Amino acid sequence: MMKPTDILGNIKLYNADCMEVMKTFKDKQFSLAIVDPPYGLGEKLTAGGTWSVKWQGKGADWDKAPTKEYWEQLFRVSKNWIVFGGNYFIEHLPNCRNFIAWHKPYMDGMHSMSNVELALTSFDKNAKKVSFNKDKGNEDRIHVCQKPIQLYKWVLNEYAKEGDTILDTHFGSLSIGIACHDMKFDLTAIELDKDYYEQAKKRLINHQKQLTLF
Repeated sequence: MMKPTDILGNIKLYNADCMEVMKTFKDKQFSLAIVDPPYGLGEKLTAGGTWSVKWQGKGADWDKAPTKEYWEQLFRVSKNWIVFGGNYFIEHLPNCRNFIAWHKPYMDGMHSMSNVELALTSFDKNAKKVSFNKDKGNEDRIHVCQKPIQLYKWVLNEYAKEGDTILDTHFGSLSIGIACHDMKFDLTAIELDKDYYEQAKKRLINHQKQLTLF
C-alpha cells in the first residue's frame, strides 16, 4: 500500500493521483466513499458571474471528468458510495433511488450559479433534500468547488455509522476532513493539486489546533 503523504490524527492524506493510490487498496477496504470529482465543466467554473471570477487565476485545466477506470476502482474499493454531481456521470453510475438534492439558499436568484446540486448514492433509501439557512457560513473559501463542513456532517450522520472507514478521492478544500475529525471517523483522502493540498492541510491543522484550546 502506498504510504500517505501526511497523517493528521484519524485523517490520512495523499498528495497523489487518486488512480495510482486506489490501485494499492484492497477490495471493499472502505465502508463508504464520499466523493466530489471534477465534473468536466472546464471554463464554465470560472466564467460565470462575479462569484467565480476570483478563481480565474487558478484556471480550470484540472476540471477533467474521471475516466471509466476511475469508477471501476472506486466501486472495487468501497462498499457504498455517494457521488456529488452524480448527474454528470450517469453513463458510469447505476440507477439511483436514493439521491440527495442539496439546496443552496445563498445562491437563490443568482443566474450564473446553480442553487441545487445532486448527489447520487448506492443506498436503497428514499430520496432526500437538505438545505441549511447558513450554507455560506463564515468558512474561508480556498477552492472554487468548496462544500460546507455542515453538509459533510449531515451526510456522515445520515449514511455512516460508528467504526466506518471513509474515502474521498478528490478532497479539494478538505471540508470532509474537518467533518470526519469532529465526528471521529477514519478518513483516507486524496488530492492531486499541490496548492490545494497544502492549503487544505493547513486548514485542517488550524481546525485541530483550535479544538485543543477549549
